[in-house]
Amino acid sequence: MGIRGVVEELVEEAERRIRDHMWVLTPDDRTVAAKAADDLHAAIGAPQFQQGLPEAARLEHLREALAVVAIALAYVHGRLAWFLGAAATALTPVLHWRAMPADHGPTFGAVPPTLQQYTEAEDVVRHLHSTLASIATAGSIRLSREPWSRTRPRGRLVDHVSSQMRVLARVMAAR
Repeated sequence: MGIRGVVEELVEEAERRIRDHMWVLTPDDRTVAAKAADDLHAAIGAPQFQQGLPEAARLEHLREALAVVAIALAYVHGRLAWFLGAAATALTPVLHWRAMPADHGPTFGAVPPTLQQYTEAEDVVRHLHSTLASIATAGSIRLSREPWSRTRPRGRLVDHVSSQMRVLARVMAAR
């Protein structure tokens, strides 16, 4: 099963658990989900924007999205942590991709993805964004596949991680 299938099953399970009241969202869950949703939105733009980027930039954005999920995971426990852990695991193929030619040297197992793989992974990140935004706002997940309206490039990963850590530190201090 590809990245898309894994994440669709993950989102369906989360939706079912929330609907059946097996996952009762806490204020901290909502806060972390909102921050992660915002940061995923910043990492991956609208399809037209992403497809216009060089492959190296597309891969950079996907790696940043994986970092967003991993950082959010570091600050939560329980069902949201399990959801984010499964999402990060689903995105791990991105870690084995390369956008640069090998130039007769070692690649450490990295392979160039197809354009379809880039598009699928970007779509999955958008799906995770909408899911986390739904968790943050309404507590119910809607399986929306509407594209984002973002057309500007996002900031550097270091700035992004620093911002993420400051917000999550405030959430943790408020406990």
